[in-house]
Amino acid sequence: MDEQLAKMRYEYTKDVLHRTNLSKDPLHQFQKWFEQISQFDPMGANAFTLSTVSAEGRPGGRVLLLKGIEDGKFVFYTNYGSRKAEEMEATGVASMCFFWGPLERQVRIEGKISRVTAETSDDYFNSRPRESQIGAHVSPQSQVIPNRSFLEERFQSITAEYSGKKIPRPLNWGGYAIDADYIEFWQGRASRLHDRFAYTKEEGNWVLTRLAP
Repeated sequence: MDEQLAKMRYEYTKDVLHRTNLSKDPLHQFQKWFEQISQFDPMGANAFTLSTVSAEGRPGGRVLLLKGIEDGKFVFYTNYGSRKAEEMEATGVASMCFFWGPLERQVRIEGKISRVTAETSDDYFNSRPRESQIGAHVSPQSQVIPNRSFLEERFQSITAEYSGKKIPRPLNWGGYAIDADYIEFWQGRASRLHDRFAYTKEEGNWVLTRLAP
């Protein structure tokens, strides 16, 4: 296995990234790249790794889905009682990383994290499929459960409870928004001489720099 992994190689040759091609606004640049990857990978385009850190400094990462960009902030939804939520509430910061293999690109986003309004969470929750709404009620996310039957039985119980009724958003479920102060665009290049450009917000303005790969 180790030998097989060591021999795995991939040469990045699909595109280049010049400074002159970049937008002055990283949000516009993100939207441009997002539209492009959506044509190649519509199912995985909005998947990203959310990284948080505990009070003890222990990092954690997990894959979530981007559900909007509102007022310049990157929005996603989760259970407020989950480990990631507890860590975001404690530190006030988080990072997200998109890897778009079909185009050999990566985008890293860092910034302050805050909850979206209850109205915004309600609007998104009401747009979800009914089964997903029930699932939000069913799962005590990140808590230890005895077995899968625990979830399946709760699903059936809550399905019956709300039969023929509108399903309300659980108070422990809703959205977060990352107000980015750092956004980095990475384009794979041959010989591992990748193109990396970082936008850093300084006194309210975005400053663009090139980074070594």
